[in-house]
Amino acid sequence: MQIMKPCTLLIADNTLFLSDKEERIIESIFQNINNEIDNNIDEYSQDIIISQIELLLNYAERFYNRQFITRKKSNHKILGQLEKLLNEYYSNDDLINKGLPTVQFIANSLYVSPNYLSGLLKSLTGLNTRQHIQQRLIEKAKEKLSTTRLTVSEIAYELGFEHVQSFNKLFKSKTNQSPLEFRASFN
Repeated sequence: MQIMKPCTLLIADNTLFLSDKEERIIESIFQNINNEIDNNIDEYSQDIIISQIELLLNYAERFYNRQFITRKKSNHKILGQLEKLLNEYYSNDDLINKGLPTVQFIANSLYVSPNYLSGLLKSLTGLNTRQHIQQRLIEKAKEKLSTTRLTVSEIAYELGFEHVQSFNKLFKSKTNQSPLEFRASFN
């Protein structure tokens, strides 16, 4: 039985990016499993294979969690791409036509899994993907409330809300002010 060489592993919908050293560790565990399957079928084989699989999973968890700590600089690229994507999405008529972007849409656009993206963003900024989407929406709403004469209903519609009540509720939960109270603070 031959197990394929890992460079990137997909574990429970989370991508695991491996350094060369980490890749060698994972490869050696796979090789140990292969050797046990090919050469040593006896009363200890099953326990040894299970132990190797457990070791593999422990290393995978370690490497997955470590990448959020050690790879922060390289992941700023993803954060920059997210900001650009949200800026473009909110600047176009995409909100009116498509509604709020979903976490899945954002993750697909950035070529990462939704769980990986949310974990990465949480480690870099303290906010998950959904919170980033909502934060950008609130920034856009504040801009419109403070620089235009559009009604709250018109702004809600432009931001992709079918019902002004949903917009009001989200705005108040994020700012502790209603949209009208926020606008009044500028006049």
